[in-house]
Amino acid sequence: MKPHAVIIPYPAQGHIAPVLKLAKLLHYKGFFITFINTEFNHNRLVRARGPESVKGLQDFQFKTIPDGLPPSNCDATQDIPLLSQSMSKNCLGPFLDLIKTLNDSSDCPNVSCIVSDGVMSFTLDAAEKLNIPEVVFFTTSACGFMGYLHYDELVDRGYVPFKDESCFTNGYLDTEIDWIPGMKGIRLRDLPTFIRTTDPNDIMLNYNIIQHKNASRAKAIIINTFDELETEVLEAIRSKFNNVYTIGPLQLLENEIYQKKLTSIGSNLWKEDMACLDWLNQKEENSVLYINFGSITPLSPAQTVEFAWGLANSNHHFLWIIRSDLMNGKGSILPEGFAEETKGRGLMVGWCPQEQVLAHRSVGGFLTHCGWNSTIETISEGVPMVCWPFFAEQQTNCRYACANWEIGVEIEGEVTRGKVEKMVRVMMEGEKGKTMRERALEWKDKARLAVKAGGSSYHNLEKLINETLLNNA
Repeated sequence: MKPHAVIIPYPAQGHIAPVLKLAKLLHYKGFFITFINTEFNHNRLVRARGPESVKGLQDFQFKTIPDGLPPSNCDATQDIPLLSQSMSKNCLGPFLDLIKTLNDSSDCPNVSCIVSDGVMSFTLDAAEKLNIPEVVFFTTSACGFMGYLHYDELVDRGYVPFKDESCFTNGYLDTEIDWIPGMKGIRLRDLPTFIRTTDPNDIMLNYNIIQHKNASRAKAIIINTFDELETEVLEAIRSKFNNVYTIGPLQLLENEIYQKKLTSIGSNLWKEDMACLDWLNQKEENSVLYINFGSITPLSPAQTVEFAWGLANSNHHFLWIIRSDLMNGKGSILPEGFAEETKGRGLMVGWCPQEQVLAHRSVGGFLTHCGWNSTIETISEGVPMVCWPFFAEQQTNCRYACANWEIGVEIEGEVTRGKVEKMVRVMMEGEKGKTMRERALEWKDKARLAVKAGGSSYHNLEKLINETLLNNA
């Protein structure tokens, strides 16, 4: 009888993608998989990829639970604080019922383990109730995870919540925090942004404190990184938790371990525009700047205008992903004259297969919000970054990309066309850009070694399966 893993991501694109990659790897390693989306995201997947995308296979099935929010057909990421609050209150019952239904079914083996997103800790209540072992997958970087782990201490020591609004602008954010192990020189501004509140009852501050405290209840913690990239932080995390498995970069591990990809099973909640790859084929090596602010970051009309003219004035070729919900729901508001000015050297599409774009020889740089999937994917392909972090642990990833890994430059403060043009030119033309590209290629080699047989991430996946998931004791 196959082992049966129930796998559940937090219901946002940046979580679903890596968790689904892990699900495919476990399936390849002989597990029966039940992958759980919320009803809202299940419906979005069907709209973006067609009903085939959730049909699954004989031993890889998709199931749903409600998220507790009012029904909606919109194609945008839901309100994160409301969603987090709702799931904490409403998801345990449906999750328990679903596992009970799976265990009563003759169509699949009994559930032998749960692999949950680390910020869905109601699943731990279910696992303990049903006596099923659970491991948690934190889809952040190790440095981001370490930042969240110290939220409660930041509150205890009086750094958070902020005293008043002036703390956002008076230099308080530059306060160095010298007591977080493995994070030398880190400032308040580099820590995940949910601490930036004056409200002690702030939903996201408290949600993250609870979720990260609960991590110690799991049998193991999984992180999509590799040992060499975040050595010091990982040492500090491993001194706190018994079993920490680094199994990244997941897309490289996926490529390394099996060639027969489950292409029918994908995670994109937006329809991908594949024509952009043909456009890239016509461009010279390292000549195109790729711009994508991920699945959540909104742009204000003013920011959109500044980014647009900064790109136009840089005179570089660019591929810009403009999601349907990118403009704060205001529809496309690219400035007048922009399309004419950039004709022939700029392409704008709604969504794209990012891994293929970053791997394309013509892409020479990535203007990014520094979400962890984007960051680990760009490291995997040796592409340097212009960083414009928006929220959560994107600020932490940006700090590490620029200061520790030396593969990024940051657009700091308010975005202006001058800053955008300058940073694009630094990366695409200057000496610094050349050095960043060399560093990025060094990290790419290290990432590829980590996922090869004998490498740390390859070895950790084996250990995760044999020592934890198959060990029901």
